[in-house]
Amino acid sequence: MSDTLPGRTLGGRYRLEAKIGHGGMSSVYRAFDTVLERPVAIKLLRHDVASDPDQLERFRREARAVARLNHPNIVAVIDAGEEPAPEEDGSGRRGTPYIVFEYVQGETLKDLIRRQGSLEAPQALAYAIQIARALGAAHEQRIVHRDVKPQNVLLAAEGAVKITDFGIARTLAEDGLTLDGRVIGTTDYVSPEQALGQPVTGQSDVYSLGVLLFEMLTGTVPFAAETPVAVAMRHVREELPDVQLRRRDLSAATAAILDRATAKDPAHRYPDIPALLSDLEEALALETARAGQATGEVTAVLRTLPDSTRRRVPWPTLHPVRAILLVALLAVVLAGVLILAAGHTHRGTGVPSGPAPRPGLTAVDLGQTAAHDYNPFGTEPEHRAEVSSVLDGDPNTTWSTEHYVEGRLGSKPGLGLYVDAAPSVPARAIS
Repeated sequence: MSDTLPGRTLGGRYRLEAKIGHGGMSSVYRAFDTVLERPVAIKLLRHDVASDPDQLERFRREARAVARLNHPNIVAVIDAGEEPAPEEDGSGRRGTPYIVFEYVQGETLKDLIRRQGSLEAPQALAYAIQIARALGAAHEQRIVHRDVKPQNVLLAAEGAVKITDFGIARTLAEDGLTLDGRVIGTTDYVSPEQALGQPVTGQSDVYSLGVLLFEMLTGTVPFAAETPVAVAMRHVREELPDVQLRRRDLSAATAAILDRATAKDPAHRYPDIPALLSDLEEALALETARAGQATGEVTAVLRTLPDSTRRRVPWPTLHPVRAILLVALLAVVLAGVLILAAGHTHRGTGVPSGPAPRPGLTAVDLGQTAAHDYNPFGTEPEHRAEVSSVLDGDPNTTWSTEHYVEGRLGSKPGLGLYVDAAPSVPARAIS
């Protein structure tokens, strides 16, 4: 099969639409499941590889192994099959095996790093935790990934991490190599024992994840060389650069995780994924508390941490939406209190001036808005701007009325001011 595959239907139901990836053994296509009417991803084994019985068995073994994995951070296997070669081909070659995966809409972690460079520490740790959880689930099924790298980490639109390409034994390709007849993973992330052709265990995935975390925090892989073999040998002989020299904002706890995860000697490395995961979760809580804020994907991971670890993160950082709603609710309550207080005149300041109240009476200190001018005819206000002066506690301020010559009011029954002691104060004296 070639790149003319788009448009062809596999297994009577999977219509290939576009090629979205390729590697040393296979190509990956976006396809459409015409039965369930949903997009899927299909991995097809290359013809030249499928003709090798060992490679063919390795591909089938991958399908069986990954089909056993059921984890939210692992791309799920939906189906597998083998498409017969077209009869008109006349080549007599075998059919093409394929594996059907869930289709993850989003970019790879490598794409993100290339576009953005180094990630914020909480974001990098949140991604590392999700990858570690996926690897832990695989290790429980006795499956070692052997090729942990950001190209194999898919970022779903909602921020969740999905790891793919479990159990792939790669041949010589642009990003992998064969050493002494043994297949090893991409050399940028390869563990020392893997580079030397020694047995690969779960600790090899721990090392590769440590290198990947280094890249997320710095934006670059730790080693570069002219050939993949030279890069692999640097992993064997050299310690990783000090991450704190490149990221001085990192905590010592995060740097210590990198040192232990990428130890050359497996005896000094984390013994397994659960041990690494525990420290990653502690570091995420610490780095988030130091940052004082968290993005959406970080917040989602924080909520999955053990209670003892999660309590170290400030509540507003862990629940930003709830914190915003709480502040808004408090603002509404405060506004309501102020509105109610505005109509409540028992809000003067200080102690009422004048003589002490007579026995049996209680002094009520009225606010300035309790004073009102009075005009029985309602024709015009009586110096309304000054009326609050009678209740401001300052003897130097006054309220005045109109001046009437010789004190004659004529037919006017009177004028003056009144105070309103709402909501209800039976007044028996006024001072």
